[in-house]
Amino acid sequence: MLQLRKKPRVPRHRPPSLKNSALPRLTQRIMAAAVVLLLVTIVSTFGFYRAASGQTDFWGALYMALITISTVGYAEAVPLESAGDRIFAGVISIVGFGALTFMFTSLSMFFLEKDLDHTIRRRRMEKEIAKLRGHYIVCGFGRVGRNTAYELQLTGRRFVAIDLAEERFAEHGERFPGLLWLHGDASDDELLLAADIGDAAGVFAVTGDDSRNLMITLTARQLNPSVRVVARAHEVRNIAKMRKGGADDVISPDFTGGMRIASAMLRPHAVTFLDEMLRSDRVLRVEEVRIPDAFRPTALGLVCRRASEYVLLAVRDGSAWAFNPEEDYVLMPGQVIIAMASTRGREDIEACIADHVG
Repeated sequence: MLQLRKKPRVPRHRPPSLKNSALPRLTQRIMAAAVVLLLVTIVSTFGFYRAASGQTDFWGALYMALITISTVGYAEAVPLESAGDRIFAGVISIVGFGALTFMFTSLSMFFLEKDLDHTIRRRRMEKEIAKLRGHYIVCGFGRVGRNTAYELQLTGRRFVAIDLAEERFAEHGERFPGLLWLHGDASDDELLLAADIGDAAGVFAVTGDDSRNLMITLTARQLNPSVRVVARAHEVRNIAKMRKGGADDVISPDFTGGMRIASAMLRPHAVTFLDEMLRSDRVLRVEEVRIPDAFRPTALGLVCRRASEYVLLAVRDGSAWAFNPEEDYVLMPGQVIIAMASTRGREDIEACIADHVG
């Protein structure tokens, strides 16, 4: 029996790219240099004001402090007659100019490091994307897109996120460690090609704009006719248009939400069961596994024996369904197995089917 337990809270981790960045260290250096420079300015201003003995005001002493720290060398506002005053000015010049140089050097390194860090992370990400096979492309990283991406992450599926708002990736980086993303309009051919749509298993067009989702659907279908496209439609009247545009399935969150609310009233126990299944620490889902064309017809009992990681629910053969099939049910190429399984259970079913291929 599958036991459903509430999923424990997973501790958050900072994205690896931020851990290895030198930007925080450079920021600390800049702040330290600024504090030292401010202290030197204050001390030198009061020192020169005291040395002036009434020959200049506070602003004259501040001017003297600034030209000494910067080693500009304009006319002295405060006469330095004694050896002590000259030594004081020399020390202020050395310490102040050193702090000033250190701060501007750190600022230069900060901006260079920021650009370099971004470039290195982008190139590393592009290489990772190029290695993907059978991944998914999530077009739109808003509320719906993030929930879609989180489900893919929980079930062990790789994906690439695309969005026009680059700040969304940084804001939600802790929730998606190792996130692969691209910045730009997902309806652009070059961006979908950069996301390796040719090797992708599916595309989610889930931006908040129905017209953009339609363009994404058309572009994805043009670039890869075999890719599965699931689109989001805010307006129910746009569902037919998106299907004509090439979407395999169209989801309207408003319509689905209404159905969910009605189900919570009419069948509360079934809804509670599904909610508990989604929160289970074993990440249980109703999964489907397609039987490949090279599969040798074999009895179900010889392919998928009963296991604790999955429960077989049905087998779909074309438009026909075989619910709770017996062990002597013969599996054929092209059929789809429906099972309630954990991520490991889905992988076990796929491995068992692969053993009977060829």
